[in-house]
Amino acid sequence: MVPAAGARDCFVYFGTFTDSSSRGIYVSRLDMDNGNVSAPELAAEADSPNYLAISPDGHFLFAVTRVDGNDPGSVASYSIDGKTGALRRLDIKSSGGGPCYVGDDADDRCLLTANYGGGTVRSFHLNPDGTFTDATVIQHHGSSVNASRQAGPHPHCFVPAPGGRFALACDLGLDKVMVYKVNPANAALTPNDPPFATIPPGSGPRHIAFSPDGKTACVVSEMACTVTVFDWDGERGTLTPRQSLSLLPPGQYKDTFTAAEIAWRPDGRFVYATVRTHNSVSVMAVKRGKLSLIQNLPCGGDFPRGMGIDPSGRWLLVGNQKSKTVTVFGIDARSGKLTPTGQVLDAGIPVDIKFAPMTE
Repeated sequence: MVPAAGARDCFVYFGTFTDSSSRGIYVSRLDMDNGNVSAPELAAEADSPNYLAISPDGHFLFAVTRVDGNDPGSVASYSIDGKTGALRRLDIKSSGGGPCYVGDDADDRCLLTANYGGGTVRSFHLNPDGTFTDATVIQHHGSSVNASRQAGPHPHCFVPAPGGRFALACDLGLDKVMVYKVNPANAALTPNDPPFATIPPGSGPRHIAFSPDGKTACVVSEMACTVTVFDWDGERGTLTPRQSLSLLPPGQYKDTFTAAEIAWRPDGRFVYATVRTHNSVSVMAVKRGKLSLIQNLPCGGDFPRGMGIDPSGRWLLVGNQKSKTVTVFGIDARSGKLTPTGQVLDAGIPVDIKFAPMTE
């Protein structure tokens, strides 16, 4: 069983790919005072629950599953036992083809999925009991300059913008960040005007993260290993480019590496990103609206994919997909730099990491 809670504990959930040793969604308990993480335990069996989202009130967890073969993948909702961290499935529906992302808006009314394989984004209307109903499916069209990776659309994330009026999808295949208006009454989607912002050709935008104040958006591009910084206009739903920054130290070349995840520290002073094959985590300081690379250090495993920063902003956990490990880092409150704690966890094949409050 997950150990008894301390005064400043929270749950950590790990989304995984499934094999003989990885069976679904795992849960640990994090002591936010000292950074200790308990050994992960199975919270719910599922087929490759690769990406997760937690409802704003911490009562529900959402996951997208991806299965090989003819299975189009699905999106599922679970209730969270606030004492044990166990999950109970409430609802499951088809995602529409090869899902790789699920997002939940701050008002807990809209569930968003990105279908990398199908080239679509999909919205669902959330009900108060954690179930959901289908709202809108939108097919993306087009291509970009990399014939092997960008012959067609590949939405890689679909996130609600602060305020709940818009949703943004990074499409790796199009080198675009698509912007949609969201009807809060039924989660219906319509293209914004303008309908997208562009990323330099061949970049492969993967994930987007908003600053805590909601005024800045950072897009991590998988193929270019860069972060593009945008000013976000929450009234008009527009992205205005401000800066592009390499995630790699000087002299390192992007062609052999691929960036994966991006996250802001809760105080808005630092941004973190993982770089696969390079097997590193990059730390960027935010000053006067600009980012600067201040640290790039080994992730402690192989192929870092998912990453999460705990609610206190003191600990960063990295899921290393190929080594099947999770490594824990301490975050210096003043400098933002990372220091390995020495903890290495076995958590199936970790793909995503999310935190949820406890209700003892």
